[in-house]
Amino acid sequence: MRVEVAGESALIIYFGEHGQPGVAAAVAHAAERLRAVLGFRLVDLVPSYASLLVIYDAFRTDHLEVKKMIAKVLNNSDCRSDESGRLVTLPVYYGCEAGADLESLAERVGLTPEEVVELHQAGEYRVYAIGFAPGFAYLGDVDARIACPRLATPRQRVPRGAVGIADRQTAIYPAVSPGGWNLIGRCPERMFDPDREPSMPVRVGDRVRFKSISRDEFIALGGSLDDD
Repeated sequence: MRVEVAGESALIIYFGEHGQPGVAAAVAHAAERLRAVLGFRLVDLVPSYASLLVIYDAFRTDHLEVKKMIAKVLNNSDCRSDESGRLVTLPVYYGCEAGADLESLAERVGLTPEEVVELHQAGEYRVYAIGFAPGFAYLGDVDARIACPRLATPRQRVPRGAVGIADRQTAIYPAVSPGGWNLIGRCPERMFDPDREPSMPVRVGDRVRFKSISRDEFIALGGSLDDD
């Protein structure tokens, strides 16, 4: 791990070169501890695959003080080794009605749609980063047998709740937006709600599992098959 200056009032912590379960867990634990330690001095924390950006209030503290606090947190062995994270289960209505690319993805990887669904929900995924849009969680790693590149031509509108695969990653679109991931289903859970606390059901470092549900269950849980 190393700490570097990232601006007049920011430091960035690098935990490794690539996102891995242990690295993601270390980022999450460091963020949680630094939020508590820095308190009123903190402006924001921005976790990513293998790094954590620490933005502080330059009127309340300085570079040296924040760096000392970071060193104290990083020296905690629990922060370096704990790979557990919370386990969050998210429901998904799989199928061609909900996932426009399920059949084409299955054909491309040489499996049936049912086999793709089985492999997708059999995995346990780490939340490596949240970005692109509020609540868009990058989850990995998808079973290599169902890994598939992004679409050559992205869609202009992907519906809220769409579950997609891109290479070895999977994700749920939190809102209607453009996107090029291969869509295989829909999740009724809101991935971002500014009026809810917490505003997102997952955070960096969590573990995610998907549970297959029926169309009726999807609708009952507040899901919609409209594109709005």
